[in-house]
Amino acid sequence: MFTGIVTAIGQIREARQTGDLRAVITCPFDPAGIAMGASIACSGVCLTVVDKGGVAGDAWFAVDISAESISRTVAGRWTEGTSLNLEGALKLGDELGGHIVTGHVDGVGSVVSVTPEGDSKRFVIAAPKELAPYLAPKGSITVDGVSLTVNEVVDQADGSCHFTLNIIPHTSEVTTIGALNPGEGVNLEIDVLARYLQRMQSLRN
Repeated sequence: MFTGIVTAIGQIREARQTGDLRAVITCPFDPAGIAMGASIACSGVCLTVVDKGGVAGDAWFAVDISAESISRTVAGRWTEGTSLNLEGALKLGDELGGHIVTGHVDGVGSVVSVTPEGDSKRFVIAAPKELAPYLAPKGSITVDGVSLTVNEVVDQADGSCHFTLNIIPHTSEVTTIGALNPGEGVNLEIDVLARYLQRMQSLRN
């Protein structure tokens, strides 16, 4: 379980096929604080640490990424040189600064536009029709592992939707969100509460 509050940006140093895809990710963590078998959200995907090393501030950890995870996330995301938003699993007693995030990507969206608004940026993201019913203004959405608030939702004729986000300078600086450009893909996870509400509503119909 995670909160969607990114603690560091990592980078894929190595990616090789070993049955599953083995990725080695560099990070500014202390390896002594990374437990073998621990869960780390990598741009919204919950992955298990299978190896680690380095020194404090210049560490690395390895994860195995299944074909299922690769198929459900942004194409080309798991390649050498790619930057990833990192968050360790929530511990009992930790502050829930974002919202409840499972680390299971529900679908892939794409950036429609990025517009400066004051010091912030206004992002418009296209979400597939399978996720559109779960998005609502002022609701929560996880984009590449970052907990964000939906400002507006505009339904499209094909059943998909466009939703807008306001990205403040701090979020741009400490996550990969600020570097996104129109046309790029993003991993999306809907709010788990919206998932349950939609299920309850479907059972009433």
